[in-house]
Amino acid sequence: MRSFAFALAYWILSISYSLLALGASLLPGRAPVRWIVQRYTRHMVWTMRVFAGIRLEVRGRERLLEQPVIFACKHQSWGDGFCIYAQFDDLAFVTGDHLEKYPLMGALLRKLGAIVVNSCGGHQARKALASRAADAARDGRSILIYPEGHLNAPGTYRRYRAGVWHMMRDFDMPVVPVATNLGLFWREQSFRKRSGTAVLEFLEPIMPGMDKDAFLETLRDRIETRSQYLISEAT
Repeated sequence: MRSFAFALAYWILSISYSLLALGASLLPGRAPVRWIVQRYTRHMVWTMRVFAGIRLEVRGRERLLEQPVIFACKHQSWGDGFCIYAQFDDLAFVTGDHLEKYPLMGALLRKLGAIVVNSCGGHQARKALASRAADAARDGRSILIYPEGHLNAPGTYRRYRAGVWHMMRDFDMPVVPVATNLGLFWREQSFRKRSGTAVLEFLEPIMPGMDKDAFLETLRDRIETRSQYLISEAT
């Protein structure tokens, strides 16, 4: 019953807020759409707790810097984006162009200032990432990226892509690794949700200046080691 109640609330909130955001996208500026998306993500975190029994614990806030950063996050669940976006007032995020297949979603993502890139990667995707991320950096906004580019089951990972390193180098922005175990409670392909306390943890920032290979190895080791610890802690 919990899973059914959550699914019902999820779709009611998603459809309602999408319609509100589409209406707000007709207004000038990003602020109206941004405000609606903030409320949407915070309501989703509340819905996770009330209907699915998934409480969110956020750790490592004391490690956050008082400047724009790049959040490089572990991606285990569709809920990851809700959980981290809900922690901030304004956050640019990198997403694949698969979302643009939904009606009017492309226009809404552009209005929101999302960084939309080709999911298949390649040279054009790197150029688009650099160009659109530069807009966010000029605005003084932090950027959210999932360096693996895909959802992964808890305890697994894929090759970390170099886009996050290019952004760190080009915009001279620190990278904050983010670990999680949310996939234990909200699995990608599973309708059933598991109640419990999911953790989102901000780790020690990585400052600009590292070469690409050393950076990617450090980033992967920090995220994967801590995510595995959070998984073992919850099981």
